[in-house]
Amino acid sequence: MNKNVSFKILDRIALDSLYATEVNAETIRYSFKIFLPYISKGPVLELGPAEGIMTNMIDALGQSLTLVDGSSVFCDELRKKYPKAEVYHSMFENFYTDKKFQTIILGHVLEHVDDPVLVLKHIKQFLSPDGVILAAVPNANSIHRQAAVEMGLLSHIKAFSELDRHHVHKRVYTFDEFKNDFILSDLFIEKIGGYWLKPLSNKQIEQSWTPEMIAAFMKLGEQYPEIAAEIYIVAKLK
Repeated sequence: MNKNVSFKILDRIALDSLYATEVNAETIRYSFKIFLPYISKGPVLELGPAEGIMTNMIDALGQSLTLVDGSSVFCDELRKKYPKAEVYHSMFENFYTDKKFQTIILGHVLEHVDDPVLVLKHIKQFLSPDGVILAAVPNANSIHRQAAVEMGLLSHIKAFSELDRHHVHKRVYTFDEFKNDFILSDLFIEKIGGYWLKPLSNKQIEQSWTPEMIAAFMKLGEQYPEIAAEIYIVAKLK
């Protein structure tokens, strides 16, 4: 796929985005809670901020903020919302800056790109020597995916759901695959974990769950990362 076609696809997704809707937005907010203890003082680079749900929480920390997104639609909105931030419309593997960052965040990025290892190897050159890379992706072994296979709604746990296809996902990660991409990128994995013990689809949850139920199951996922809906890695330079 050439770059121009890719940009067009990303803008199409942005115009019909579900990233900031209901339960999906709550997963982004919770991932910030997971990441927060690892965000130290210093410049932050966020890749794929989309509507800026996590961006809003990072911005409140008062850090210097650089944002990179492949959608011009999202970039235009981000410039309006965060006038102090540096916003770049770029594919991640083509982005370049002279800056070094204390924190690089990839919230639901690696499942979208053609070559995750290429992206990780590229962005680590922008990481400060004592900085961290924080990444989160969907977990193929999530209990809701396993249940969907049992019900015949998915052919296997890594099959694409309707939501995966809507967001043009390229893969759904297992724990081992997620770890392996960081190992192949020659990064040191400080921590790997999960959050959001999700037994049902977003639509089913949104129809009947209270905010308290969602909050409880977000936290329960930390106790059962192997079957949580979301998995994350905290990585550093070797």
